[in-house]
Formats: sequence, C-alpha cells, structure tokens
Amino acid sequence: MFKTIADPADCEMRSVIRFLNAKKVKPAESHPQLVEIYGENVMTDGMVRKCVRQFNDGSINVHDKARSGRPFVVNDGLVAKVNEKIRENRRFTIRILFDEFPQISKTVLHEIVTNRLNYRKLCSRCVPKMLTYVHKMK
Repeated sequence: MFKTIADPADCEMRSVIRFLNAKKVKPAESHPQLVEIYGENVMTDGMVRKCVRQFNDGSINVHDKARSGRPFVVNDGLVAKVNEKIRENRRFTIRILFDEFPQISKTVLHEIVTNRLNYRKLCSRCVPKMLTYVHKMK
C-alpha cells in the first residue's frame, strides 16, 4: 500500500495530472490514482477533467494565476491592535473597526473578533465567551 500525502498543494496535483496526461492516461483513470496517493483531500473528478482540457489546449502553467484583492494576512500584532481598540470602546461595530483599520476587510475583521479573540455580542457589547454566571449578571 502507498503512503498518502496529506495537504497537497494544488500545483503539485496539477503537475501530476499533467504528467499522467502526457502518458495518455484518461482523466477517469487519473482521478482514482490521485485519490489513492493524496487521500480524500484531492480535486474532484470534474476539476481533473478541466485541468486535462487546459493542458490539451496548450496550457503549460501548473501554478495559480495572480488574483486581485487583499491578501489574507493576520498576525499576532494585528490581532493585539484590534483587541486594544475593542477594549477602548466595547460598544463597537465591525464598521467602526473598519474605519480604524481600513487596510483590513470587514470579513477578516469579523473573523479576528469572533474566531481569534473569541468575542460575541451580549447586550450590545462584545465580551469574552468564557464568562461565569456572576459576570453575566453584572
């Protein structure tokens, strides 16, 4: 039995698809081979067919194309700054935070507040999720 490779990069799978396409292996046969090596985290059968079509049309690039938009970069320093702003004004909204941090999208700010800082709304104020009953009554 083969050893499975966890969390493969998309360009790695496209390279394997390109190799199998050069050997004249059909997409219907390529996908099960990819699943065998990479496990269930592999491209769908339709995506394998799409890649094969692109390679047959003359495309040789296996890397993702550059996309426009803001990069998703969240570091600990940024999380600390957002936390400071929240503690200055507990009656904040994501819109107010967006005015303070225009370089960060609203979606990323919401993710920082809810997932990284573990705040949630409680009576129009964001508070940490781990409160005791006494704290909640205050």
